[in-house]
Amino acid sequence: MFYPADAATLARNLDAMLGNAGEPTSRIPKAIIAPHAGYIYSGPIAASVYAALRPARERITRVVLLGPTHRVAVRGLALPDTESFATPLGAVDIDSNAVAELNRLPQITVSGAAHALEHSLEVHLPFLQKVLARFSLVPLAVGQARAEQVAEVLEILWGGPETLLVVSSDLSHYLSYAEAQTTDRGTCESILKLSTSITHHQACGATPVTGLTLAAQRRGLKPALLDLRNSGDTAGDKKRVVGYASFAFYEDAGNAH
Repeated sequence: MFYPADAATLARNLDAMLGNAGEPTSRIPKAIIAPHAGYIYSGPIAASVYAALRPARERITRVVLLGPTHRVAVRGLALPDTESFATPLGAVDIDSNAVAELNRLPQITVSGAAHALEHSLEVHLPFLQKVLARFSLVPLAVGQARAEQVAEVLEILWGGPETLLVVSSDLSHYLSYAEAQTTDRGTCESILKLSTSITHHQACGATPVTGLTLAAQRRGLKPALLDLRNSGDTAGDKKRVVGYASFAFYEDAGNAH
């Protein structure tokens, strides 16, 4: 529903989007925020930040992926009940050690139903499979939770240069083109200030976003906005649009460990 089922077609689409994103810098993000709509709508915006990971192709070997639930209500953060996730580009193993570590937290649950039809996590996997050589996955479907509970999970899984944190979120939904531009610019300014008061009207992934901004405050991460567009700029009309942005969060050299 969100990207081609044929592996060769999917790979070509990804290569085209990443190629159009420009050359990456030498700085490698510790965390990113990227959108999760169908690739024709938000793929180019996601590619803007995934291209920045290409220099870390061999270095990043674990991805902590958090996205909001769209179909099944969840209290807390839900792990899947599977050992891997599959895309047309192959299977990605779940990090069993991380799962064991998280299962001791009261805000962590296990829900196969929450993950079965959830697109907010899955749409990121082909991008990750393209830009990284090999990696294990910690996928968390975020439901009713506080930013503090999300930040605690991120702290536990923070790791070192081998670990990438990915938050999946779109921005405003179904505003006019001009209204969306104004609203989304304001939301992006709040994220750049590491605000923890972003609402679900501003971003559908507000809970994992604010969990990340809280952890970023504590860890001294510096955010950068890499791309901001909406569906009216990519493949939709301008009457009712969905907003998309991509951010990279960088560690200061003194804070990286």
